[in-house]
Amino acid sequence: MVCALGAAVCFGTATVFQAVAARAAGGQGGGEAALLLRAVRQWRYAVGLALDGLGFVFQILALRSVPIYAVGAALAASLAVTAVVAARLLRVRLSGPEWTAVGVVCAGLALLGLASGAEGDRHGPAWLPYALLATAAGVLLLGAVGGRLSGRPRALLLGLGAGFGFGVVEVAVRLIDSLHPYALLTDPSLYALLLGGGAAFLLLTSALQRGSVTTATAGMVLGETLGPAAVGVLWLGDRTRAGLGPLAVLGFVVAVAGALALARFGEAPEAAGGGPATDREGAGVG
Repeated sequence: MVCALGAAVCFGTATVFQAVAARAAGGQGGGEAALLLRAVRQWRYAVGLALDGLGFVFQILALRSVPIYAVGAALAASLAVTAVVAARLLRVRLSGPEWTAVGVVCAGLALLGLASGAEGDRHGPAWLPYALLATAAGVLLLGAVGGRLSGRPRALLLGLGAGFGFGVVEVAVRLIDSLHPYALLTDPSLYALLLGGGAAFLLLTSALQRGSVTTATAGMVLGETLGPAAVGVLWLGDRTRAGLGPLAVLGFVVAVAGALALARFGEAPEAAGGGPATDREGAGVG
């Protein structure tokens, strides 16, 4: 659970560092590609990328140690981290309800920490890796459909698809048994992980370029928490501590609800005169 929280801190802080870099790189003309090239030359953006990488390592360690439902809720809590760090570094003013939502997320995670059991010891049915691969391919199809829409339906569908893609990554990490080169290269879970992560990156980037940050992020949070949690419980043996199942459910619901209330921080908020950010939970470094 410490690793899951470490991943949330890394991802949430990376968003703010990359927001500062993106803001400094803005205002010089050019498109999205030119903005990204200017941003990556700045040390803050490099720090953000390093934090993203460290967060992914923590995420893998967490997924190999605790139930998926706990990791998913903790990763959604990175929005709370972004909100708090943005309030300090970007001087973004948080409203009373938003500070309450930060507290709600923390309370939900505390309940989950008390109730979560050990990682499940089942490998799931033989078809599950192929189902993940099919789901990852379906994310791309969902992106093609969502890209033809406009407004909030577009942002919601693409955000939800991105959440499904990140959810595929969470489950695939659990299904990879061996790091031996031959076993790894013949494991469909690896290809599901790569395809799902890449598809999620593309869909979320597209959603946030021409849509509502809040709507897209809310869809992503739902997509990357509910499905993987169900897979972990139904097929991978994820359980709670004896007698604490209701407490775990309550903690999960509370943490996700708090994260949804902070969905506007899916892309680090703008300070006065600032520009948008890019990140895993924003416009695209995953």
